[in-house]
Formats: sequence, structure tokens, C-alpha cells
Amino acid sequence: MPRNPWYDKWYKILFIVPLTLTIFAIVYLGMFFSNTGDFMYKDTTLAGGTTITLHGDISQDQINELQTNFPDLIVRKLADVRSGKPIASIIETAVSPEELQPELESVLGYNLTDDNSSVEFSGPTLGQGFYKQLIIALIIAFILMSIVIFFLFRTIVPSLAIIFAAFSDILIPLSIVNYFGIKLSAAGISAFLMLIGYAVDTNILLTTRAIRNRENTLNERIFRAFKTGIFMTGTAILAVLPAFFLITGLPDSFKQIFFILILGLVADLSNTWLMNAGIIKLYATKKEIR
Repeated sequence: MPRNPWYDKWYKILFIVPLTLTIFAIVYLGMFFSNTGDFMYKDTTLAGGTTITLHGDISQDQINELQTNFPDLIVRKLADVRSGKPIASIIETAVSPEELQPELESVLGYNLTDDNSSVEFSGPTLGQGFYKQLIIALIIAFILMSIVIFFLFRTIVPSLAIIFAAFSDILIPLSIVNYFGIKLSAAGISAFLMLIGYAVDTNILLTTRAIRNRENTLNERIFRAFKTGIFMTGTAILAVLPAFFLITGLPDSFKQIFFILILGLVADLSNTWLMNAGIIKLYATKKEIR
């Protein structure tokens, strides 16, 4: 723990772990962008395409048959929360309804009507416009957060440490999401907005306790901030985990939010208490803040 002498010896080494993860995430996302032309996979709400919701189940054999003609097709199933029984199947692909519906009717063996299905289509222009607006909102939120941080602390190193930790809290989950081939929806991008708030909370707590509060030693102040921060983040993780793993029939958009939040909160533990705490300790030591 930071109050013990070993922290003075090893905090620079501990700093390397999250920094390495962040560098790896940057390199991976750079390679991903060079291969795909974008920083993430997008679902039909962001890239455009057709979404058909069937009021019932669809078998895996039928899904496999559809995917031979539409390789990008994905199927998400909704189930009853209590019983786990499938109640709907959501089929998404980039093609138009005119291309998908006849093939789907042929595979299912019945015609699609308003009674047994619903069809939604968004053009690529609309989806791309919505995607750009979400990205702009994310960038503006990050910039405003940075301005507030600089105004609050008015020192370069602690402010940049907080901003870099928040930046890393976004990069690491995004690289993991891309690695698993998850197509992000508008809900998924909103989860990254939420991560900015979580990252700033714990890092402001650490910086305020370590630099502004001069009671006890620096190591003891970091340790007290650690105890409070780990409780905050741990509580948030424990609140999200049951919803992600135990609730059946949860819409994919909600599961995507929970999954990104779990990844981001775990990354924040490393970025705040290994990386940022090391930066703050190094800064305070050089400034002779005891």
C-alpha cells in the first residue's frame, strides 16, 4: 500500500503496467484504423442498414442459411426476463429491406406482415450523420472536462495526468471491444461518455487529497484516497456485473453499455492507482510536497 516503504521503491515500476496497456491500445487502434478506415465497428444505427424484428424465434440453421447470402448479418435475440423464453429476434444487415425480406421469408417459410414483424431502414447518410454528431459530442465533453480540470488545479502536470488517465480509460475498452468484433451502437458510444465522468471522479479525488491536503505524509494521503476511490469504483463494478451476467433477455444495447462500463472501470483502477498515483507522487516529490 502507498503508506508502506515499498511503495517508494516500486511506484515507478507500477507506473509502467498501465502505460504499457495504453500504448498497446493506441498501436492496436492505429492498426485497426489502417485496416478498416474507422476506429470502431458500427451497427446499423450508425452505419445504416436494415433491421427486421421478428415476433418469435429463429433457429441457428436458419441464421446460417441467411449468412451465406448476407455475411454481415447478425441476429440478436430478446428473451423474457423471468422465464428466459425467446420472444423476439432482431436481424440486422447493411442491405436494403427489398434485398433482405424475400430471402428471409424464403428461409422462414412464411410471409412477413405487420402482425409478425417490423421493418426499419436507415440510410448510410443518416447513420453517418448521427455517428458524427455522437463523436463530436464525445470530443466536446472531453475538451470541456479538460478545461474544468485545468481551471480547478491550475498546474500542468496534475491536470495532464488526470486528462491522460481519462483518455486511457476510453482507449483500452475501445480496443477490447474492437478485438471481439462488437459493433457499437449509439448506446455504446454513450457509455464512453459515462466513462469520462467515472475517470474524472477518482482522479480528482486522488489529486486533491495528495496535493492540496497537507495533513499526514504524502504516502498516507495517497493511501486514504485509494481506500475511498477503490470503494467508489468497486461499488460501481458490483452494481453493473449482476445486470450484465444474471439478467436474461436484456436488450443488447443495455448489455453493450454494461460491458463497456465494466471494461472502463477495471481500466480506471489501473490508470488511477498505478499510473496517475505514480505521476502525482513523482510530481509532489520533485516539488517537495510532503
